[in-house]
Amino acid sequence: MDIKDYIRHVPDFPKPGILFYDISTVLSHPDAWQVTMGRLANKVRGYHPDLLAGVESRGFLTAAPLALKLGCGFVMVRKKGKLPGKTIRHEYSLEYGTDTLEVQEGMIEKGQKVVVLDDLLATGGTLNASIQLLRKVGAEVVGAACVIELTFLKGREKLDVPFVSLVQYDS
Repeated sequence: MDIKDYIRHVPDFPKPGILFYDISTVLSHPDAWQVTMGRLANKVRGYHPDLLAGVESRGFLTAAPLALKLGCGFVMVRKKGKLPGKTIRHEYSLEYGTDTLEVQEGMIEKGQKVVVLDDLLATGGTLNASIQLLRKVGAEVVGAACVIELTFLKGREKLDVPFVSLVQYDS
């Protein structure tokens, strides 16, 4: 099965000139979703993670069911102010300004092996910031994975951990 056949392309979203690669159509097709999760499991299993960290918000959709499938825990990496209780923050630079990611305090034990997941790797800024945040709380980040990689944006180059993706777009 070619997963690309189930990824919808939405032009001019979220703003003119952007082509959005939408995994909603993968999620809505049970066979495509099963195949996607199976292939991600095969790629991530080799890292022997204790936890999977999903990056807000579409990373939750991949990391949570994959954690269940692999028999490991799941933690959320969210934008500032979205998680209850005490959090650990990491501020990072964007093209114009900064943003902040958080993880709940006490969710990750020092030295736990973590793989970070999102739906798509573009420029790599958010995934890299998530890796830095997880290290800040003591995680051993052993890898990262996405369903889609926009190879022409070279986001992989910003990551200092092994990275895998299921589908690549070159333009």
